[in-house]
Amino acid sequence: MTDTTPSKASNFIEQIIMDDLTSGRVEKIRTRFPPEPNGYLHIGHAKSICLNFGLAEQFGGTCNLRFDDTNPEKEEEEYVNSIMEDVSWLGFKWDRLCYASDYFQQFYEWALELIRDGKAYVDHQSADEIRETRGTLTRPGKNSPYRERTVEENLSLFESMKRGEIEEGACVLRAKIDMANPNLNMRDPVLYRIMHRDHLRTGGEWCIYPMYDFAHGYEDAIEGVTHSICTLEFEDHRPLYDWLIDNVSVPSRPRQYEFARLNLTYTVMSKRLLLILVNEGLVSGWNDPRMPTISGIRRRGYTPSAIRAFCREIGVAKANSMVDIEFLHHVIREELNSDAKRVMAVLEPLKVVIENYPEGKTEMIEAENNPERPEDGTRQLPFSRELYIEREDFMEEPPKKFFRLSPGKEVRLKHAYLITCTEVIKNEEGEVVELRCVYDPESRGGEAPDGRRVKGTLHWVSAAHGERAEVRLYDHLFTRRDMSDLEEGKTFRDYINPDSLRTLKNCILEPGLGAASPRERFQFLRQGYFCADRDSTPDRPVFNRTVALKDSWAKTVQKDQTN
Repeated sequence: MTDTTPSKASNFIEQIIMDDLTSGRVEKIRTRFPPEPNGYLHIGHAKSICLNFGLAEQFGGTCNLRFDDTNPEKEEEEYVNSIMEDVSWLGFKWDRLCYASDYFQQFYEWALELIRDGKAYVDHQSADEIRETRGTLTRPGKNSPYRERTVEENLSLFESMKRGEIEEGACVLRAKIDMANPNLNMRDPVLYRIMHRDHLRTGGEWCIYPMYDFAHGYEDAIEGVTHSICTLEFEDHRPLYDWLIDNVSVPSRPRQYEFARLNLTYTVMSKRLLLILVNEGLVSGWNDPRMPTISGIRRRGYTPSAIRAFCREIGVAKANSMVDIEFLHHVIREELNSDAKRVMAVLEPLKVVIENYPEGKTEMIEAENNPERPEDGTRQLPFSRELYIEREDFMEEPPKKFFRLSPGKEVRLKHAYLITCTEVIKNEEGEVVELRCVYDPESRGGEAPDGRRVKGTLHWVSAAHGERAEVRLYDHLFTRRDMSDLEEGKTFRDYINPDSLRTLKNCILEPGLGAASPRERFQFLRQGYFCADRDSTPDRPVFNRTVALKDSWAKTVQKDQTN
């Protein structure tokens, strides 16, 4: 058998696995990605997906996709399907598809085992009373008045809970550990609660459901998971994870390890807050391109390889930190700069009439598809007397270093000719609506035959051949850089960016772009990287801007390196 173990670890989890394989503690690693199907996955989950599946691939092991479906109140089939789609889109294949609900009977048997051993009891205190008697970090908790019930009484009550004879909220099953433990998670945590509602897979078969902390370790043990990798907030839960494993007859002994979760600037990573954004109509849905969800990022034009590269580059650490979202933009920009076809698109059109160009004439201009990849070849663009240029590329009274078009000034049309503005046409409101120009017929290809220097180069689209389209420009969904640290008295709603979406309805694209398939990616020259939206049709093209051309992250890195 080929040894797939790396010779050197790049992070602490890799080192743990290497040590375990070398020592013989494990023969083959098994990991799992265990989302709860109560929402769509986001970019933070992508880090966990890449880590768990990536480690399994790297060390010749396997990884399960497991749905922690222990709360029927919040879980839906829609979320199950979206999660499977996201994991597959990222390029990973699970060894087994599992559900916590597959193990409900076994969980119940282990709960009975804890009760028979005097390590669990049924508590009739209310949720508020349990909370009040739990204590604090500086004050121990108080024992429940029901803590010393006999094994027989607890077994009988738990059976009644299971049979649906007790109303929801009347009692819970708690572990019997230590109400003075310095770790609050060990102060007789709740293991089971009553919920009289149908489950998306088991229907009405059960009316008691295990808490996540109870189910988590047992799921790992059943599946033979060797390395249960969680985010850092579960570090304080690890003693309970171990206690539950140690106190019943499990088939295997998993171990839990924690790593820092991903936090991004200008966004939120809470599924609860993301659900509010969706339900209150603050975004168009879970796959709104402004959302940090994998489906939103996918719709915006990100690629699986870019997401995997981003997760790889930010690494795996033991301490939480904030990652600048500009680094995510930088990663996709680097990839698309290499791969994306260059095209002409005028987002805010201004008409140009070349008066000395023959009426009715159309000539084809050769343009390279991607200067980074000569093997991608060239295409033919129609050029005619009437064109559109970008409105911001003209100023009637330009400042000193404005190198684009203005009255009497000559500029280069990309791949085509040099033109000079001779007249400005305005409407009754004084707005510029058309430019009259002349061209140099000897300058085809954009170079002056006499060698004169022209600084400005503009993109353009033939008016007679261009295709009208809708283009959506996206910005940060929130205005505050660190959404985990809000000003006193404010909520996340106070920082929603009113300019996070700008929709341009009358853009002009070079011919052929209307036939682009959803998620097909392009660089709009001088504008940024765009992809066809799922709403796009040949007669009504719609494009989303993935990222602008300007790379502030790269400039920051270059500046740091020179200091």
